[in-house]
Amino acid sequence: MKKLFILIFTLSFNIISFAQNNSGQFYGDFDLNMQTYSEDRSIGAEEADEILLNNAYLNINYRKGNLYTGLRYESYLNALLDFDKEYQGNGIAYKYLTYKIDNLEITAGNYYDQIGSGLIFRSYENKRLGIDNSMDGVRLKFFPIRGLELKSFIGKSRTYFSYSDGIIRGVDINLSINDIFEKKLKDIKTKIILGQGIVSRYQKDNNPKFNLPQNVAAYSTRVTINYGKWKYFGEFATKLNDPIGALTIEENNYAKGSGIINSITYSKRGLGISAEMHRVDHMEFRSVRTVSKEYIINYIPALSKQHTYTLLGLYPCATQSEGEFGMQFDVFYKIKKGTLLGGKYGTKISLNFSRINALSGGNSFLNDSINHTPAFISIKDEELYFSDLNIEIYKKINRKLRSNFVLASQYYNKDVLEGKTRGTYGIVKSIIGVVDVQYRIKKGHTIKIELQELLTEQGDGAWSMGLLEYTISPNWFFAIQDMYNWGNKDSEKQLHYANYDFGYIKGATRIAVGYGKKRAGIFCVGGVCKEVPSSNGFNLSISTSF
Repeated sequence: MKKLFILIFTLSFNIISFAQNNSGQFYGDFDLNMQTYSEDRSIGAEEADEILLNNAYLNINYRKGNLYTGLRYESYLNALLDFDKEYQGNGIAYKYLTYKIDNLEITAGNYYDQIGSGLIFRSYENKRLGIDNSMDGVRLKFFPIRGLELKSFIGKSRTYFSYSDGIIRGVDINLSINDIFEKKLKDIKTKIILGQGIVSRYQKDNNPKFNLPQNVAAYSTRVTINYGKWKYFGEFATKLNDPIGALTIEENNYAKGSGIINSITYSKRGLGISAEMHRVDHMEFRSVRTVSKEYIINYIPALSKQHTYTLLGLYPCATQSEGEFGMQFDVFYKIKKGTLLGGKYGTKISLNFSRINALSGGNSFLNDSINHTPAFISIKDEELYFSDLNIEIYKKINRKLRSNFVLASQYYNKDVLEGKTRGTYGIVKSIIGVVDVQYRIKKGHTIKIELQELLTEQGDGAWSMGLLEYTISPNWFFAIQDMYNWGNKDSEKQLHYANYDFGYIKGATRIAVGYGKKRAGIFCVGGVCKEVPSSNGFNLSISTSF
């Protein structure tokens, strides 16, 4: 640990000195998460071998003129238990150099990027999920004329502290019709943006039994149309044959993959409406031919509401990139001030519905004996994976009192969404209610009370959750939270999961200390999920930017 701090100090000092001597701009951030793990047999929590586990990240960036450079030092000694054990040790995991000249931008080293919505390529970082598939290579961006952006890249995708064997190449074109033909279309209200992306993965075929494609390409075409208060986005993607998985005669799949996303929105003051649909079939794209999720280089946008309340997200929807058909509808409306329901401050109402189900007969499949293509639209009779119908009402009562109410009905196919054998868990149908009240006692002092209830006969049974939070703005916060699994059919598992937290905030620095228990389960962000083990212990988090 001593060597780590010495190295960090040396790097920081040298870069700061360089920045000061060269009149450039120096900036960055630091993030530290530490936790103890004690054994708790009642919740299945294991004791860690070490007294303390930690994840730490230090980003240092420098800019002068058209030159941008930086690095990120990461430390896992050892990694928190909800992170993959492959995250181990210390090292510079991210480094880059970018230079901009006229209408050209050149990046060497690490970079994050995305084509369209991510159907064929997305390189990104999410610390909460333990995901970092940054590219290591070269990227060029070229802006030859107004409204035209050309991008190309080549590299390898990060996997923990190393890089995958597959070589990823990509080209993307973004075309703003109105900007290119600005003079001819200056009076046209309709705005059109077109895009075309191509990504190719190369991996040498060393399989003695099967003839596997060494180059696998994926294509996507997209369009965005804006007209007044209306906006439409559509993207269609195709991935060429890419056998993965068991590579057996019975299971080897040479079928092409496809994905389509459509969304339309209407918005004006006090009203917003959106409708979305997507269909994906055999669309998981990896940097190498393997079943490991750490090698995934594309992203299927989630088609369900991303809930912030704990019990609403207890059974989250995991996107099934190998095959699903989904739709989502959102309506937001603000009842005007001065009306019977709007009151003095108005009332905000949000209504959301999402439904995700299987494709007709399963995903596309092609081998020597099977050639199956599912129907394009699969709604009525197909296996239901997930559905969520919820309404949220936000009301400001007076200058001191604010409230938020949520009522939801959810359907959760636990076996499919958690990748279990059929019949292991079955279906969870639940009704969830949330009451969230905030009261400002006096200037800078606010108390928040949050009550949640999940009712179901399946899964782990019914849950209750309560949260009490006291904030002394702008510096201090204190919170007590308890989840109680009172409806579990096993009386020995009718347990409390209590957590106690307090923290201090000063400018860009945040320090938080906590103690409590966490249940084992699935944690998702944007349809991407990971399994989280149960735990019991103290935690410390420190973050700052400079």
